[in-house]
Amino acid sequence: MHTLCARGTMKPEINAAVGFLSRFLRVKGHVNDRQVQTFSQSLQDILAEQYKHHWFPDRPCKGSGYRCIRINHKMDPLVGQAGQRIGLTIQQLYLLLPKELTLWVDPFEVSYRIGEDGSICVLYESQPGPVVMPTTASASSSSGNTGSVSPMVDSHISCKEELMVLARTSPSKAYNMMTVSS
Repeated sequence: MHTLCARGTMKPEINAAVGFLSRFLRVKGHVNDRQVQTFSQSLQDILAEQYKHHWFPDRPCKGSGYRCIRINHKMDPLVGQAGQRIGLTIQQLYLLLPKELTLWVDPFEVSYRIGEDGSICVLYESQPGPVVMPTTASASSSSGNTGSVSPMVDSHISCKEELMVLARTSPSKAYNMMTVSS
C-alpha cells in the first residue's frame, strides 16, 4: 500500500471549480457579495462531502464521471443545492450560468467545456507529488533505509486528454443544409 505525500487533498481542485462557477454569479450582478461567498462555501462543502470516497490521486480518471459537474437541459444537483442555500431557484441559476457546461474536477486538474462542441480549457493543473513506498524489513535492514521515495509514474493520461482522443476518433457530425426558395 502507498500513501501520497501532501497531495491527497482535493482542496485546490475544488477551490478552482467553485471559483469558476462563482465568477458567473458575480459577473451577472444579480447576486450580492455575501450570497456569492455563501454559495462558494456551500458548494465547497457539498463537493468535498460528495467526492471524499471518489478521489483517487494515484488514478485520476477513476471516479471522473462521478465528479463531473454538468449543466445542460438539467441542472447539476450539487450546484442546485448550493444555489438554493442562497435563495436562487433552478430557473435563476440557468440564467446566471452557461446553458451547456461540463466541468471535470479530477486530482491534479480541473477543466471545463462550454457547449457540446466547445474546446476543453484547463482551469487548474498541478503535478503529482512523490509517492512513499514502504519497503520490506529485509530491504531496509542491510542499508538502514526505512523507505524509498519514487516519483509517481507520469504515464497517466488525464480525463480531458482521454475525451480529446475519443472526440478525434468519433465520426464528425453530418449537417444537412436545406434551402428554401419562394
